[in-house]
Amino acid sequence: MTAALNAPAGTSLLLSGNEAIARGAWEAGVKVATSYPGTPATEILEAIGLYPGLHAQFSVNEKVAMEVAIGAAMSGVRALCSMKHVGMNVAADAFMTYTLTGTKGGLVIVVADDVGLSSSQNEQDSRYWGRFGHMPVLEPADSQEALAMVKEAFEISERFLTPVILRATTRVCHVKAMATVGERQAPAKAEFVPEPQRWVMVPGNAKNRLPLMAARDKDLRAFAEETALTVVDEGNDRRIGFVTSGPVAMSLRETFPEAPILKLGFSHPLPVERIKAFAATVGALVVAEETEPLIENELKAAGVPVRGKDILPLFGELLPHVLAAAVRPLLGLPAPAAPAAPAKLFPRPPTLCPACPHLAVYHTLARLRKKVLIAGDIGCYTLGAGHPWGALDTCVSMGASMGVALGMDKARDAEDRDKAVLAVIGDSTFLHMGMQGLMDITYTGGNVTVLLMDNSTTGMTGGQNHPANGRDLLGNPAPKVDFAKLVTALGVPPERVHTVDPYQLPVLDRTLRQEIATPGPSVIITNRPCTLIDAFERHKPFHTDEDACTGCGKCIDIGCPAISVSRRETAVRKNGKEVELTFARIDTAICTGCGMCVNVCASEAIVRDEPAAKEEAR
Repeated sequence: MTAALNAPAGTSLLLSGNEAIARGAWEAGVKVATSYPGTPATEILEAIGLYPGLHAQFSVNEKVAMEVAIGAAMSGVRALCSMKHVGMNVAADAFMTYTLTGTKGGLVIVVADDVGLSSSQNEQDSRYWGRFGHMPVLEPADSQEALAMVKEAFEISERFLTPVILRATTRVCHVKAMATVGERQAPAKAEFVPEPQRWVMVPGNAKNRLPLMAARDKDLRAFAEETALTVVDEGNDRRIGFVTSGPVAMSLRETFPEAPILKLGFSHPLPVERIKAFAATVGALVVAEETEPLIENELKAAGVPVRGKDILPLFGELLPHVLAAAVRPLLGLPAPAAPAAPAKLFPRPPTLCPACPHLAVYHTLARLRKKVLIAGDIGCYTLGAGHPWGALDTCVSMGASMGVALGMDKARDAEDRDKAVLAVIGDSTFLHMGMQGLMDITYTGGNVTVLLMDNSTTGMTGGQNHPANGRDLLGNPAPKVDFAKLVTALGVPPERVHTVDPYQLPVLDRTLRQEIATPGPSVIITNRPCTLIDAFERHKPFHTDEDACTGCGKCIDIGCPAISVSRRETAVRKNGKEVELTFARIDTAICTGCGMCVNVCASEAIVRDEPAAKEEAR
């Protein structure tokens, strides 16, 4: 990324789509850039923040990020707001009104769709927002197009006074390709001009904007028919032609090198007349789009005969082997052989890191599993649903643990409350959308215990800072939220708020048992930093004294990746009953010396690794 910061115009660089979007935004003269971390969009804001001459920030959630960008655009400067697809759901409240007011300075909203669900709880198609919000949608296929289309999106935004969506996908965001960079355009000077009938969206003013939005739709449809963002890649085999957008165009060209392809860089509004003219030049027209049949349905409604989701899958990426299997039979060609089954490898399920403070929480919850219902949330700690803990019952969306837990509590009759209800949430997620849920718990008298796991970072997306760790985007000192004071202000009685070191397993266990046995809302804050950030302090590793180990296996139950099974043996007790003993080994190369395992080892077989002492013994 350093090379991109200092590269003069005309330089070709190997950039990911996210890095290219950042460079394009800077070249376009963006003054304000906002986001909330979320894969596959996270690196866009991280990269923009390194460029001079602009303000970049991770907001507490996507709605606030959108509102900050809107405020900047209202003031006449160019603003960019980026997020992953589910983040757009959070931002939609502000977005759907601003598309009605129209913008002043250019506003580009980059939405990164996780096609194939690499790191998401659903597979949304953000092209719907263009239809829903009456606004243009641009779709780059690679890094060069991502860079160029960001710049073009700002031009379109200001020409038609509308926000513009740039829809990227995981393949565009994370794959690196060559891109030629340009110069930065000088940012406009900010000047907010009061226009109450435009910016104050009470019903009377909003009604007057509807005819203007309809007129804008008409102008955008005309623009769609002529824009150079849509291109036709001619081919020699006219038996079949394709309409597509984004990276699918590359898969099509690889799979059907002789077929004509109409690639929609500007995919909404749809250039129906242009597509009709293209369809007349080919024997059959196939719409290849990820993931929903939006283009297909619009063309069918316009009377254009097309094939699409009747032969192509409704979900996942349209990679070459998928396209070949679906389309080759239309050409009278045999379907390709099915891909060879992947080699069976030793399973490596996702797990938490060695010494992760969340390990302690889930180890404790696993021991209470029969006594609790556990509403989970979005973050690293979602892994608590897996082996060996199995300590989550639900996971819906960012911040949902609070409301779901309250619903579980209120759904029960008093005589049926044989289990306590817990909500598990991380620090960044709590700030994102958890505070309102906790306020609802306290306001309605919910009998819910909240485990607020503060690891001083937004861990799942790579360790970004947030308002509760005292650092801004670039790591500079910033005001720090005090969680204990915050949850007290939200209505939790001070005596029911506990801050616990998660490495102290007996204290955590005792506090948790105490709180679930006491009616009313409570919060337990665990406060150890993520092991992957600078604030984490490593200690000398531990190792297992095999002579002292009794094979109880309790240290393995923690789930720390540094601890593994060395051997298993069957022993016979005095009463004649056979028991299986599980002996443990600690990988000192990855052990951080946190000491969680020491808390559960009754035989004192886990000891600090002291290389100096070993040398003296020799």
